[in-house]
Formats: sequence, structure tokens, C-alpha cells
Amino acid sequence: MTTITLEEARRHAEDTVRRSKTSFGAGMRILSRERREAMYAIYAFCREVDDIADEGGAPDEKMAGLSEWRREVDRIYAGAPQTPTGCALAPVVRRFELAREEFILVIEGMEMDAQGPVIAPSLEGLLAYTRRAAGAVGMLSMPVFGAPKNKTADDFALSLGDALQLTNILRDIEQDAGEGRLYLPRELLDEHGCPASPDEIADASGLPAVRAALAQMAREKFSATRVALGDLEWRVLRPALLMMGVYERYLDKMTARGWANGQERVTISKAEKLAIATRWFFAPRLNR
Repeated sequence: MTTITLEEARRHAEDTVRRSKTSFGAGMRILSRERREAMYAIYAFCREVDDIADEGGAPDEKMAGLSEWRREVDRIYAGAPQTPTGCALAPVVRRFELAREEFILVIEGMEMDAQGPVIAPSLEGLLAYTRRAAGAVGMLSMPVFGAPKNKTADDFALSLGDALQLTNILRDIEQDAGEGRLYLPRELLDEHGCPASPDEIADASGLPAVRAALAQMAREKFSATRVALGDLEWRVLRPALLMMGVYERYLDKMTARGWANGQERVTISKAEKLAIATRWFFAPRLNR
């Protein structure tokens, strides 16, 4: 078996972040080197399991790949990782005392996608998905940022994870539908007379009302995040706040233009992102 040095593992994780061109990159770069490398390792893990779920292949093949990552998590915590990303993560989980169960929750979220496209889950099922796909990532990130290990920090991470994921779902309805997915909760679809079908959702007359209702849920999650932030040291959480600012801006732009069918996916310019970063880096406003 080829031995992977820690430097090679860290470089692999950083390269994964760079290639992805993720919106989270700016927030990572403002961290100290130790914390930045830790976040690169966490991101590389999330990217790799997400790629398994999203890329082509039969469900059995995807589940096998995710099962292997479950075993790699076990090896990481046993001090014997075998993959480059696992090697980058091993010192991180020790240094920041990261919870093993949060890595498993991330994998569970990817398994939900891998087992077949998610189509019109119950609201409970949707929130179970957001807890795994986004909340678990937040829970892994908070110790790296330097946040305290308490309920307020957990509330911040979980509320923000829900807010980001719900906003992403709103932005990607048509794109997801083209891939056979429909993350909108069945209760809202039924309430507004929408078909629980990716093939039919884009033209459904009730879709604007469903979007508006889900947007309100996202807005409430952002508000809960802001409440938790009031009892935390905001400077420590700057990387998370940069993402919060960007995604809240997405939500604001979608809300301002209205929820009519057939509109293009909302985007944010580099200048807008820079303005958001400046606001949160130097003078965050805790209340809107």
C-alpha cells in the first residue's frame, strides 16, 4: 500500500477545494492556516461523498462507494486512514474533537440521494435531509472555527444549515427536476395543487405559492440563526457569516423578483459577493 504523507494529503484537500470553485472558499481563506487546512479536509470529504451520490452509476454502486467511506471514517477514528482525504482528516478530528456521528450523518444524506432520486419527501423527510446534507457540515465546522461547544452554537449551525439548503433548493428547482429530483415537500405540493412529479413541476400553476411558502421557511431559519448569533462571538464565525450573507442575498433577490414560473436561476455578481464579505468581515448587522 502506498504511504500518503500528511503534506500530500493536505495538498490533495486544498486542490479539491480549488477545483470545485466553491462559494465556501472565500470563507475558508480568511481562517488561520491550521483552521483553513482543517476546513479544506472537511470540504474534501463532503465533496467526495457528494460526487459518489451525484455521478453516474447504478444505485448499488453508489451505495457501495458510500459504504466504503463509512469504513474509512472508522479507520480515521482508529488512526489508520487509507485515502488522501482520510489522511488529511485524521489529525483534524483529533485536534478539534470532531464528532464521528456527524460524518456518518453526511454520508446518510448522500445515501438518500444515491438510493434513487428524492421526489417530494414529507416535510419531516426534507428536514431530515437538510440536517444531514447541511446541518452536519455546520456541526463539523463550528469547532474548527473556534466556536464554543454548547447548545447556542449547535442552534446556529443547524439553523444556518437548514437556511442554506432550503435556499439552494429554491434556486435549483428546475435544474433538479431536469435530473429527476424534486425536493419540495409533499405537504406544500398537495396544499397548492402541484403534481409530485419532476417532469411536470416547472409549469405547475401552484408552484409560485409553493416557492413562497418554502422561502418563508428559509427566512425563519435565517432569523433563528441571527438569534443564536446574538449570544456568540461573531468574529469567530466570519466564515459562516460570509455564506449566510451570500445565501440570504440569493433569497432576497428571488423574493424581490417574485415567484413566477419560468425565471432563470438567480445569481450574484463578484461585486455583490465582495460587498457582502466586507459587511460581514468588518461590521455585521445582527438584525435586519
